[in-house]
Amino acid sequence: METASTRPKRRTRADATRNRETLVAAAKTVFARDGAAASLDAVAREAGFGIGTLYRHFPAREALYEAVYRRDIEQLVDRSGAVEGGDPVEDLRLWLHAMVGMVATKKGMIAAFALAADTTTAISARWTGSLTVALDAMLDRAARAGRIRPDIRGEELLLAVVGMCMLRDQADWQGSVFRLIDTLVDGLRTTA
Repeated sequence: METASTRPKRRTRADATRNRETLVAAAKTVFARDGAAASLDAVAREAGFGIGTLYRHFPAREALYEAVYRRDIEQLVDRSGAVEGGDPVEDLRLWLHAMVGMVATKKGMIAAFALAADTTTAISARWTGSLTVALDAMLDRAARAGRIRPDIRGEELLLAVVGMCMLRDQADWQGSVFRLIDTLVDGLRTTA
């Protein structure tokens, strides 16, 4: 007799995969834009779906939060490897700017979902290591090229940028953080 545990796993239909990706993209937009005012209904509307479609893919708020966060991390990690061959300092600066967008989304998700600190910490801890590895690779490339100081590590820079983002809550906080990142990256440049 076939049971749920012995039944072969069915492949996800292409339209279901597209719907899931559309929901994740819509959630990112809504969380970054609306912050604490963000709702799951707004996510469904942004995606062009009913709330039932959202719940079919993400039965819990935390599942949607984690899907958006995972996608942002994966895109940043992919971007760090895709910049090979350009100006390593400019690549680093642009990558850090992209990271500000990810933090903006995360700030919005935390406010919208009012998640407990231990939940967000567990999700963040699961993905922070891959960001640190990607950032270390970019820093090493720039240092080997003689363009930045070799004494800064990815974890330190990651903490500095996240700290700048979390301390800024005024209307144009992202613009302010971009300027601070530019100053920080300029300070890492070698004088030679």
